[in-house]
Amino acid sequence: MAPNKSSFTPPLLLFLSSFLLLSFPSQAAFNITRLLGRFPEFSTFNTYLTQTNISVGINRRQTITVLAVANSAMSSVTGKSLEDIKNILRLHVILDYYDLAKLHKLTNKIALVTTLLQATGQATEHQGFLNVTESSNGDIVFGSAVAGSPLRSRLLKPVASQPFNISVLQISTPVLGIGVGGVVTIPPSPAPPSGPPAAAPGPEGAEATPPPASSTGPPAMAPSAEPPAPAPGAGADSPVADAPAGDGPASSPLGPVADGSIEDTPRVEPASGTTKIAIGTYLAAVIPFMSILLSII
Repeated sequence: MAPNKSSFTPPLLLFLSSFLLLSFPSQAAFNITRLLGRFPEFSTFNTYLTQTNISVGINRRQTITVLAVANSAMSSVTGKSLEDIKNILRLHVILDYYDLAKLHKLTNKIALVTTLLQATGQATEHQGFLNVTESSNGDIVFGSAVAGSPLRSRLLKPVASQPFNISVLQISTPVLGIGVGGVVTIPPSPAPPSGPPAAAPGPEGAEATPPPASSTGPPAMAPSAEPPAPAPGAGADSPVADAPAGDGPASSPLGPVADGSIEDTPRVEPASGTTKIAIGTYLAAVIPFMSILLSII
């Protein structure tokens, strides 16, 4: 019996070893340090992943997404303690695979994703989650899921990927969450330039200049108000009427008439003298008849 038992041992061991190899896939499916090492623009981000040992946790995962930040955009993170940097970087590791195609197929264009910070058990009040949103113009933006946190980190481009294992995406700025990594407040978005408001008074000043120029236009048309001036029939009255026309900036002809009333005083005198002569002539003709009637009575 002993020989028979030993004859079945090699096939059994072969079966068990094959089963174990298929059941437990390799834990080193990728190496984030080597992957980012091919891109010098992410050297600061890659160095922090190594110094904080987050790279080890990433390499142990089978499905993951890393939000990488370029050296030029790391100023809000550099200078903090290594522990604070570690917690901030944990927000940049999503425990699922997301590439461009998947991000543009979000249900209702929004998703709440879990990060490596949530896996530590230290996060509170949604600190370990990210809000991913596709904006109306098609941009993908990331932000902390903590209430009141802005969506500041915009997806720029994919960096590298190993389908359904690891996806590395570049974002514009680090994702900051209130209470994570010593962050108390998140800087607001840059204010719009003050150039346009400052330039506004310029056009207003330019618009204010034309009114005086346009006001000189109507006086040129004011001589059309001269028909009342020829009525007295005096030739010398024409230049006199021109002066009031120039003085009247108002669009209404009443202005020149009011100014001309002063000049009308000399014109009335000839008319009043003629009237006196006519009355005297009338009286001279009527008085004889009146005296005859009185004598008859």
